[in-house]
Amino acid sequence: MINFNQPYIARNQEKYIKEALDNYHISGDGPFTKKCNLYLEKYFGVKKALITTNCTHALEMSAILLDLKEGDEVIVPSFTFVSTLNAFILRGARPVFIDIRPDTLNMDENKLEELITDNTKAIYVVHYAGVGCEMDRILEIAQKYGLDVVEDNAHGIFGKYKGKYLGTFGKFATQSFHETKNISCGEGGALLINDSNFIERAEIIREKGTNRSRFFRGQVDKYTWVDIGSSFLPSDILAAILLSHLEESQIIQNKRKEIWENYDYALKEWAHDNKVIQPFIPDHCEQSYHMYYLLLPDLKTRQAFIRHLKDRGIQSVFHYVPLHTSEMGKKYGYEEGNLPVTEDISSRLVRLPMYFNLTPTDLKKIDQAVIDFKID
Repeated sequence: MINFNQPYIARNQEKYIKEALDNYHISGDGPFTKKCNLYLEKYFGVKKALITTNCTHALEMSAILLDLKEGDEVIVPSFTFVSTLNAFILRGARPVFIDIRPDTLNMDENKLEELITDNTKAIYVVHYAGVGCEMDRILEIAQKYGLDVVEDNAHGIFGKYKGKYLGTFGKFATQSFHETKNISCGEGGALLINDSNFIERAEIIREKGTNRSRFFRGQVDKYTWVDIGSSFLPSDILAAILLSHLEESQIIQNKRKEIWENYDYALKEWAHDNKVIQPFIPDHCEQSYHMYYLLLPDLKTRQAFIRHLKDRGIQSVFHYVPLHTSEMGKKYGYEEGNLPVTEDISSRLVRLPMYFNLTPTDLKKIDQAVIDFKID
């Protein structure tokens, strides 16, 4: 079986894990944690980067930093992972779902302004498949109405919009280093801070609401409880794994690009003949090569396609079930039919295997299996 995903093992991974153990500092904010933070700050040019236990926790930190509370509204796509919403729902804020574009599958910026009310406080954008949302227009609207923008960039590390890295547009951005992501430490994330006014409070929230970070820098003679917070620090062992992957990011990205371009070229004729839609990348976007998906004609065909690949020893998967159609989504007053593009895309999308260790033989097998699937 060719799995949908397989974790990458970096050259220095075991070496760095041993170093972390030998340092006798395997809790958070050890030497490897600091190196990862510095790497992200320098590479992306952000004011501050703080790695976290996962992207979910980075999102939760963003909601705390924005002081989102009961009665506030946050505009967010329904076509995302539930973590994007839980971050602010836990604070009492309400999701206002926006439909997606049929081309990039990102939030439809043309529908944004009509959703804004006096209660709207923030816009959470999701760069689906590592292709940038239309940030110029989104930021223009946000500025017009005094709204904060947070980028859920779980898919988009190293992606760019008009030459600028994703994750550097909003007040905050979040990264994921989950096993399925381009750069991974099994479970991990990061909060990127683009407004220096929030750095100190972010450190406090990440350290259980204490000013412990200032204490270790010698800025206070003792640390104490000063704010709300939680334990968002990853073990330095995980940070050691993450650093080994960050150091090989160019190698990883180049391989993922090769795999993505193989699919796109090899399946072009088949997709055209069978009315299957391949990913769309706008000219002004540089994608992250996070995933390769296909949009089949309908749900029935999508399910038959997945079974066909499984019979050939290939695991393929669909993606998000629209959150507005879920049990929780209905509690907020939504139902099927509210977001037609989201519902249509979700029922037709399938993702092909995408990971570093795919061999030319694997790719040839996948390509041929796809091409052998005929659509009436």
